[in-house]
Amino acid sequence: MRKPVIGIIGNYHLINDEYPIHGAGIMNSEAIAHVCGAVPVIVPTDPDISNVGDLMQVCDGFLFTGGRANVHPEEYGHTPTEAHGGFDRERDRLSLPLIRACVEQGLPVFGVCRGFQEVAVAMGCTLHPEIRDLPGRDNHRMPPDGTLEEKFELRHTVTLTEGGPFQRLWGTREVFTNTLHGQGIMDVSDRIVVDGVAPDGTPEAIYVKNAPGFTLSVQWHPEWQADVDHVSRPLFEAFGDAAREWANRGQQVRISA
Repeated sequence: MRKPVIGIIGNYHLINDEYPIHGAGIMNSEAIAHVCGAVPVIVPTDPDISNVGDLMQVCDGFLFTGGRANVHPEEYGHTPTEAHGGFDRERDRLSLPLIRACVEQGLPVFGVCRGFQEVAVAMGCTLHPEIRDLPGRDNHRMPPDGTLEEKFELRHTVTLTEGGPFQRLWGTREVFTNTLHGQGIMDVSDRIVVDGVAPDGTPEAIYVKNAPGFTLSVQWHPEWQADVDHVSRPLFEAFGDAAREWANRGQQVRISA
């Protein structure tokens, strides 16, 4: 039984404001390798390099990571404003069709923070650019100062739907998570099931309705201390199991996107 290969969707960065790279956080690759028990591969977010169909032949699952750039609001029919922040249009052009193709075929996808929002948008949801500006909502953004430990500190509960996949995964109706996001789901499409919410009602855990494969996605960052955290570890283990199952079906069942 071979190890599954999991593509980690990277982000575009400039080193020293001049040298472009595709990159992904070490915490993501460590979670894939150590908790999923899979081979992590960073995917360059450039559709001219990374073809959706080719990627689906190579990878047995995809981790859609967090990132500073936001999904462009044109992808869900809104007009961009200053509040929407920066964008990564190449990632949009790759990730959204990749998510749709994977969901259709049952290839496992796991969305984290921006990745959670990508799954939501790919399935027809809209986003609010700054949820802390909405009446009754809290500030879910990363603290601007402090150590890495302080920024990833657990900050609020997430209440889960009784009998839903997240409740079954953890065996509890409530978990405690970090929070490092500014945007959030505004309008929920009929393809997305909100299975967990923060105390202020912000969607924090979702899956794709009637999808044939793994589609659990979370708005927080479970890659932080994923090997020891009792909430994070089961998520990555379940994702790894789904990718392993896909990998061992054999190439003959794969269909090009």
